[in-house]
Amino acid sequence: MLGQTVLHDFSNMGFLQSRRHFSGFEKNSGVRHTSIASREVVHIQMAEGDLLTIRGASVGVPVDVVAFAADGSVGLGHVNLRATGNLEMGSFDSRALAGWVAAQGGSPEADIPCARYEGQEEELILKARAPVSLWVARPVDPFSLISAIGNGSVSVSHKLAQFTPSALPGLLGDTRDEFTVAAGTGQAYEIKKGEYIQIIDLEGQQCSDFMAFSASGLDRGRELMIDSTATRTMVGSAYPVPGMLDKFYDQEMRPLLNMVQDTCGRHDAFGLACTARGYEERGFPGHLNCSDNMSYALDPYGVQKRSAWPAINFFWNTWVDHNSNRLMTAESRSRPGDYVVMRAMEDLVCVSTACPDDIDPINGWNPTDVHVRIYRPDTPIRRAVAYREKEDAPMSISQESAFHERLAPLTEHFAPARDLWTPVNFPGTGTLGEYWACRNAVTVQDMSGLRKYDIIGPDAETLLQQALTRNIAKLAVWRGTYTLMCDESGEVIDDGTLFRLGDHLFRWFCGSEESGRTLNALAKELDLQVRIHEMRNSLPNLAIQGPHSRDLLKKICFFQPHVPNLDHLKWFGVSVARLNDRYGAPFMLSRSGYTGELGYEIFCAKSDAVQVWDAIMEAGEEFGIKPMGSAALEIIRIEAGLAAANAEFAPGVDAFEAGLGFAVDLKKEAFTGKEALERNAKDPRRLLKGLLFDCDDVPPHGSPVYAGERQVGHITSATRSPSLERAIAMARISVEHAENDKILEVGLLDGRMKRLNATVTDIPFIDPQRKRARA
Repeated sequence: MLGQTVLHDFSNMGFLQSRRHFSGFEKNSGVRHTSIASREVVHIQMAEGDLLTIRGASVGVPVDVVAFAADGSVGLGHVNLRATGNLEMGSFDSRALAGWVAAQGGSPEADIPCARYEGQEEELILKARAPVSLWVARPVDPFSLISAIGNGSVSVSHKLAQFTPSALPGLLGDTRDEFTVAAGTGQAYEIKKGEYIQIIDLEGQQCSDFMAFSASGLDRGRELMIDSTATRTMVGSAYPVPGMLDKFYDQEMRPLLNMVQDTCGRHDAFGLACTARGYEERGFPGHLNCSDNMSYALDPYGVQKRSAWPAINFFWNTWVDHNSNRLMTAESRSRPGDYVVMRAMEDLVCVSTACPDDIDPINGWNPTDVHVRIYRPDTPIRRAVAYREKEDAPMSISQESAFHERLAPLTEHFAPARDLWTPVNFPGTGTLGEYWACRNAVTVQDMSGLRKYDIIGPDAETLLQQALTRNIAKLAVWRGTYTLMCDESGEVIDDGTLFRLGDHLFRWFCGSEESGRTLNALAKELDLQVRIHEMRNSLPNLAIQGPHSRDLLKKICFFQPHVPNLDHLKWFGVSVARLNDRYGAPFMLSRSGYTGELGYEIFCAKSDAVQVWDAIMEAGEEFGIKPMGSAALEIIRIEAGLAAANAEFAPGVDAFEAGLGFAVDLKKEAFTGKEALERNAKDPRRLLKGLLFDCDDVPPHGSPVYAGERQVGHITSATRSPSLERAIAMARISVEHAENDKILEVGLLDGRMKRLNATVTDIPFIDPQRKRARA
């Protein structure tokens, strides 16, 4: 017997989960949280006594549950559930489940009994009486793209029956060895080429010093080890992160390890491991220290003892104060279970410590244990970093987008975009080649990292009227608009595109999850009858941009007569279509983009993503289609004068100062932030303007803008424009110095030693009337 329901006997439901990122622990509680978007599935391994709570399922927003006993047999009865039917594998992204079933020796083609739960109560709580493997899926009609069914918010909470703050994260693969480095100690160990090292901060805020030596070098009597100076020089940053520049180098510039996963994102490669002298000079003679611990641990390998060891200080939070130029430190940013994973590029001897410092904030004044795992070379550990929607939100691991199997053969240069990897550029074409393809032909770009929300219900328009700066009442069905979400001070929370898909059905594409939190809070405050459905990554999307984008789409789009067709789609129009004919894969099509060029965006189901990509690439071949990455897009969006978060709009900057006043309708009766924006519009202090340089020097973000000796603004975004053949920038400038043709200077080298002359101009720099996008 595997479990039972608690509170109620839902004998007509079922349960399902996949090895999608299951969020991290809520600190010191033993509770893991995650949410399941439509078409997603999560995998939960429950031990005896564990509790699982499902919230948000309802009629129209069901979940399917599948349970497997330890021997692989159907385990629904062990959680007091009965099958309501067989699982429809096509109703969700079932690849992870199918792979798991195959790995257990089963057939993914066989019928899998499931139980469906549709929210007869506010929540379902299950308790396991023995180990059980559960899969929770969000099924939807595979032929429905804009229906509310299946798009609601469903959350799952997994409470461990036996939990200590040092609970380990799940295994990443087949381990060869693992051990705990006790607080205040160090341990040396050997790693073979191709093996992976996982260093885990068990309880959070614990520094772990690390060093690695070439084993062949030690055999020759040479201590070839990680050199922080060589590493920083080679990778161009303080420490490696998963991606192109991900390696730790020795003093001869040979790579010893490459970083594969990093869930903390904040370490140190500047200083030494703590030393006896460092404690002695502060009044603590005889204090344990990492340098001595490293020397003792490495002694059996013939490594010469040192009173001070250089080290990579994992999880140590340091920075350089730009005013005093001093190295600063504070409590670590690592949470319980945070880790780094590195892959050995040759045979190594390594040492790890659990720092004993209890007189500084380094370890939160509370030294704890560190755990080390060693995985075999054939373990498929993918590149990943941690993503948290907010500072206190559960962690998720970056995922590959639904188009990854087509992108991976074309480039290895990916960077995280929220919780997805996105291509930076494609070496076969290059950033400039991608740029010109967008200007002169057509490009396709994976934009799946966008956040997506459906807002549904009789009060949907009322909510959006209050939340957004445009007049939503004027928005017709099958039309969209670019708009802003502001706070009471008129500062921009988020920007995005809103489409109306029905009288009471809207879809909001935006940059961050803060939009969803704001909408939910406002709906609750106003007591509105509306649902906000977060779709996360269940609706992957591609941007098809460039003068031949319409020609390409004419070859692959089929429209039903009751929706707008391609000729009907004006700027910010939206429709639904299918690939080639009425039986093809469905997708949502909008005439929108982030380039200022004629362009469209396609949103499809995960299961259809590769098919959609292939159709676009095949149809675009005659027009010279090229895939485009984020580097080329950054150039194009600056030329087009399009705002970006944490650049043009940021905390402390209202919508007008961000250059987004065109998206604010002050004639509306009311919306959040209107009073502040009305006041600021009458007496603006700063304006967003363009700067044209007489050179190719590109100033970095934040560079000061001067009129003589006085700073009058700063750079928000800058690039070299291939079309204008000069550097350009957007800058926030005081109104007294913002008139066109005024000559200002941008300061480099502390703003004083080097100055770049710049002419103030309007933005956008190219096609100011947006004629290309409206073509």
